[in-house]
Amino acid sequence: MMLPTTLLRLELDKPRLAPRRVKRCCEGVSLWLAMLLLLFVHPLYAEAASAAEGTGMLEFVDADGRHQGQATLLNTEYQVRVSGLIADTRLTQSFRNTSQQWREGVFVFPLPEKASVYGMTMRVGEREIVGDVREKQEAKRRYEAAKKAGKNAARVDQQRPNLFTTHLANIPPGETITVELNYQQTVRYQSGEFELRLPTTLTPRYMPGEPLAQSPQQWQGGWARPTTAVPDADAISPFTVQAEDVGDQSHRAVVNLEIDAGLPVADVASPSHALRSTWDGHRVRVAPEQGAVPMDQDVVVRWSPVRGQAPSAAVFHERWQGEDYLLALLVPGLSRNQNLPRELVFVIDTSGSMAGQSIGQARASLLRGLATLSPGDRFNIIQFNSQTHALFMQAVPANGQNLARARRYVEGLSANGGTEMAPALRVALGENSPEEETTGQHVRQVVFITDGAVGNEAALFEQIRQQLGGRRLFTVGIGSAPNLHFMREAARYGRGSYTAISDIADVAGQLDDLFAKMQAPVLTDIAIELPPAAGPAEAYPIRPGDLFAGEPLVQVMRGVKSSGSLGISGRLSDGSRWQTSLDLSRAASGTGLHRHWGREKIDSLMDQTLSGHVGDESRQQVVELALAHQLITRFTSFVAVDSTPVRETSEPLTTDQVPTLLPAGSSSTMLRYPQTATLSPLLTALGLLGLIFSAAGWMLQRRVSR
Repeated sequence: MMLPTTLLRLELDKPRLAPRRVKRCCEGVSLWLAMLLLLFVHPLYAEAASAAEGTGMLEFVDADGRHQGQATLLNTEYQVRVSGLIADTRLTQSFRNTSQQWREGVFVFPLPEKASVYGMTMRVGEREIVGDVREKQEAKRRYEAAKKAGKNAARVDQQRPNLFTTHLANIPPGETITVELNYQQTVRYQSGEFELRLPTTLTPRYMPGEPLAQSPQQWQGGWARPTTAVPDADAISPFTVQAEDVGDQSHRAVVNLEIDAGLPVADVASPSHALRSTWDGHRVRVAPEQGAVPMDQDVVVRWSPVRGQAPSAAVFHERWQGEDYLLALLVPGLSRNQNLPRELVFVIDTSGSMAGQSIGQARASLLRGLATLSPGDRFNIIQFNSQTHALFMQAVPANGQNLARARRYVEGLSANGGTEMAPALRVALGENSPEEETTGQHVRQVVFITDGAVGNEAALFEQIRQQLGGRRLFTVGIGSAPNLHFMREAARYGRGSYTAISDIADVAGQLDDLFAKMQAPVLTDIAIELPPAAGPAEAYPIRPGDLFAGEPLVQVMRGVKSSGSLGISGRLSDGSRWQTSLDLSRAASGTGLHRHWGREKIDSLMDQTLSGHVGDESRQQVVELALAHQLITRFTSFVAVDSTPVRETSEPLTTDQVPTLLPAGSSSTMLRYPQTATLSPLLTALGLLGLIFSAAGWMLQRRVSR
């Protein structure tokens, strides 16, 4: 009887034998893979260790893992002279080739959001090669031809109004070549305080949209690939690394300012860096205390005039190539006594780029805004990352219960995911409460809190312009390197105002000023009346935006002499008219006003192209203005070429995509590394090894348990 039973059991066990054989086979394969992976890990560990024991400089490797040598070192110097409302800056970028190969350096960098780049000089040893403005395609052809011929050449392109790229060809081994840029910007004046901001790095931007079908399969230089929403994503996505990756001999900035505001200066301060200031009469010389500073955050300098000396009006005049240019500033003395009930919609960015100190600043900003609400106000909170979520279905009364719920909601916010702004704007600008539709007594305002780290700015500006309706949009820039081009232009299209928070300790003062403006009456329907004898003149901006308490009206004009008076009028929130006049005979001598006018006219022309293709007529006008005033634009670039070849064409030329530093206070999740000889391959291999051993252990445990 035993034999049949045994045979029966064997027959019954046959279906179970095949899975056991498969498991044993998997175990054997996993062990062999583990042994092979150990052999693979050892050279990776040796490579990572040798890199860690080096000088700390970033090293590139090619697709086959071969070292290309140390990356090009970069340092910058800012020499800034402030005269009245214009800041003129000489920015020197020094590219040092520490390798034994010829190099091309490519560096994507930020400039102030309204910078007018008007000069470029390349310095090679004792030689100076002055660049000139050409149409972009022509500049690129000249540069590529010089690079191929072994000549020193430099080219600077504009990617965005506040984002540029320097290309520097044929840097000799062991040598340094510098590119000197000259640009000017207007100094911001708000509520009795002047501010100048010098950006040194940028926050990696989110690139919405689907990958382009025709996008190149090979790496082109940036960490991002072109998308349907951002077709130039690869040109605006420089690698972002930590300061220790480049060593202490690279990515340092020397900053020196000379302030001649035209009136006595009482105080100079900075929320970003400790400063050393020296007074010489009305002039003040300013520099960071520590000397060269890491290029990981904006350098922000603010100064206040002596009490009682704040300007209520300022006029500057320049005559250039037979034309008169005039810049006028007026600070209307508007009353803050009349506060109307408001409907405030707070929009807060909780995407991954806000991780670290930025989300803390954003929460503090929103809580500060909630504290300004009055019982007659209504409000809502919208957060967005990859998705958009509103706290309430619609705006609710600002009573104790709703505010307490809102504070708890804000304190629980964290940062992760993508930066999908368009849906959040659609919800915020499309939201109407029943009371608003029936009474219309609430001032409708949107406060947008973000770092602006997006690549599709133009599409968002067009969306704001189309969907704004009767609302006003105010932007709050967060982080140590916000995209202030987005902040400024979004507020301009939103007929609001903007501010930037550089430090958590800076939240209270900056936001109290912004929210005080939002509570104050607004001057709308602003009209400018030129002197009768002015003749044909062009003034920009064509349509001045709304003004809030403490904000100046700035107009730059061509064809207006420094005589007669300039009439300005507007409508207050209670419907009454406000008007004044400005005596142009008091104009002081100004420099660079023609470039400022040229930039404003170019911006006005580009405003017409947000929603579609740039027409040939507009493009030609922009090119003509850029060539006349020697300005970099979307369609023009600076190029400088030395006449003498320095590299034999038979010698190879390697391109270095010089990285930017991770903005101070940002999460390490925002790092965008190139292929480097770091520990990352080792860590990846160890992770795979761990998974294989875990799988093998799990199989063995299952086998023993049976």
